[in-house]
This record gives sequence, C-alpha cells and structure tokens, in this order.
Amino acid sequence: MRIARPVTVDEAVEALSAEPGAQLLAGGTDFCVEVNFGHRRPAAVVALRRVAELRERAVRGETVSLGAGVTYAELSGRIAEVVPALAAAARSVGSPQIRNAGTLGGNLATASPAGDTLPVLAALGAEVTLRGPAGERVLTVGELVTGVKQTSMRPGELITKIEVRRVRGAQQFLKVGTRNAMVIAIASAAVVLDRDRRELRCALGSVAPVPLRVARAEEMMSEAIDWERVEAPPGAAARFAELAAEASAPIGDHRASARYRRQAVRVICERAVNRCLRDAA
Repeated sequence: MRIARPVTVDEAVEALSAEPGAQLLAGGTDFCVEVNFGHRRPAAVVALRRVAELRERAVRGETVSLGAGVTYAELSGRIAEVVPALAAAARSVGSPQIRNAGTLGGNLATASPAGDTLPVLAALGAEVTLRGPAGERVLTVGELVTGVKQTSMRPGELITKIEVRRVRGAQQFLKVGTRNAMVIAIASAAVVLDRDRRELRCALGSVAPVPLRVARAEEMMSEAIDWERVEAPPGAAARFAELAAEASAPIGDHRASARYRRQAVRVICERAVNRCLRDAA
C-alpha cells in the first residue's frame, strides 16, 4: 500500500491527483474497521493528520469556522459555548479514544445516516468547503450528502472546512440508542431556535437516508412561537413532534423497528423544543 503524507491542502490535492482512487485517511475510525474486516483494500492512502490547516478552529465575528480535521474531542471550550448542539453531538460519539481520533470532516464524508454531527450541521445551515483539482466549491450539508454513505464529492476532492453562522438562541441535540453511551443512534434530532431570524430549525438523523430537515414542522412551530417572549402555546411542541415523526422515513433493522424510530422522533423532538424554549426564557 502506497501512503502519501502531505503537510498542506495543496499537497493533499496533488497526492489525490497522482493516485486516483486513493483513500483519504483522517481519524480512520470508520475506514480502519472496514480494512480490518477485509471490506476495503485500497492501493494508496493519503494521510491528512499532518495538514495543520485542517485542524484549525476559530470564531470570527458571527462565523464559526471548523477545519475538517478537527476532532470530536476538540469541539469544546469556546467552540462549545457558541455551537452547544454540535458539542453535545460530538460528546455522544463512541469512546474517548474514538472522540480523540474521529474528525468532523470524516463524519461528513462517510455520510452515514447515523452520523451524529450531520443533523446538527444541517439544522445550523452549515456550509462545507471542498477543494480539488478544479478549485474550491461550497455546498450545504443537503447538497453534499446524497444518500446512504454517498456524497456529491468529485474525484480528487477533499473537505477542508465547515462554517456555521452564530445563532442567538438555544440549541439542543438528543439521541436515542440501545444504551446510554458508545452507541449508534436509533434516532437523533437537532433543534435550533434562531431568535434573530425568528425561526425554529430541526434536522433528524438515523430515520432517513440523509440528514432530514422537517420543513412543515419547522414552519408550524416558527409561526406558533411568540418571539417577543419566546413562548409557545400549549400543545404546540407536541404537534411539532408529530409532524416531524410524519416526515421521517425510517427503516426497520436489527437495532429498532421503523415504528419504534418514529416514536423516538416524537419523544426527542418534543423534548428538544421544550428545552430550547425553557433555555431561551
């Protein structure tokens, strides 16, 4: 196996161009499992750990900028104060070893329906920057993730950074699994209460092939909220949760039935909205 170890993003792009079909390696928390089970045997690997630009994270004015190589464990400190839902999702990932190795860009590129950070990034309206032989382009999470472990990334491209706008308002990420830690989500939900835009945004995970925004539920709840007091009438959160569950498209598998996943969506969406309203009061 040939291994390239670039130290800049440009060198990484050049390495991908020189080795078409090479596997990008950041944290390796998904890729190494597939190799160990004999599911993947790439001829070449482009290792990204030495690319310092991909590890940068900063809050600049109203923008939070996160390099694709930022690990789950690094989504703490000041970053956690600005994007608490993303930090909560990162804390829910695997074991401490996984959180110290796994990266935000890797979670996006893997495009698993159960990827914990994906619904949060979708609800926050994140913009994902990719760089390749043709230069840079910026996509939303919905444009990037096109199906189960499928993306719109072009040959020779890699994710370089993820940017989200600071939100004045509460955020929540909730997840249901078969146990309380080190578990793949049966269902997850991210809710963002944006007081400046006077809108509530929500995205679901593990209940559709891609991170799922629930537009009808968002519109209903955004109209129901009294934005001056940040209050909602009785029953509004329950109705929101019902609409979110109706919008979901879960499958049944060895971890949970489709019916259970829909019920889980109802519970965590109502709970997340009520917590956001409580925190904003």
